Amino acid sequence: LLQEYANEKVDISKVMLMCLTHDIVEIDAGDTYAYDPVGLETQKAREQAAKERIYSLLPDDQKEALQAIFDEFEESKTPEAQFAHAMDNLQPLLLNHSNNGGDWKAHQVTAEQVYGRQSRTKEGSQRLFELTDTLIQENIAKGNLRG
Repeated sequence: LLQEYANEKVDISKVMLMCLTHDIVEIDAGDTYAYDPVGLETQKAREQAAKERIYSLLPDDQKEALQAIFDEFEESKTPEAQFAHAMDNLQPLLLNHSNNGGDWKAHQVTAEQVYGRQSRTKEGSQRLFELTDTLIQENIAKGNLRG
C-alpha cells in the first residue's frame, strides 16, 4: 500500500519477501527489542544461527535464494532492502503511536533512541520519514517519549 512513497521504484514482491524471510528468522531467534542494548549484542549471532537452521531445511536452491534475500535485507544497500527497513521501522512506530506510547513509556525510551532507530527510514522513504518525524514530535508533546 505504501510503495508509492519509496524513494526509488522498487520490486514490491521482493520487498514483501524480504520482510517475511527476515521475520521468519526473528521468530526462531527471538525478536530483539529495538531498545535493548544487551539483546542487541547477540542479535546478529542468534539470527545467523536461526537463518542457517531454518533455511537448511529446504532444498539447496531454495535455501540459497532465501538466505540471499535475508542477507540483502541485512546489508540494506538496494532500494528494496532500504524500503523493507522503512516498513520494518514504521510498523512498531505506528503501534506505539496508537497505544499512546505504552511500550516507550514502559521501557523509558527517549526520543533520541527512536530517532536513532528511525534514521534509516530516510534511506527507503523520505516521505515516510517525514510522517515518522511528525509522530515522534506528537509523542514528545504528549509526554509519551522523553525528550
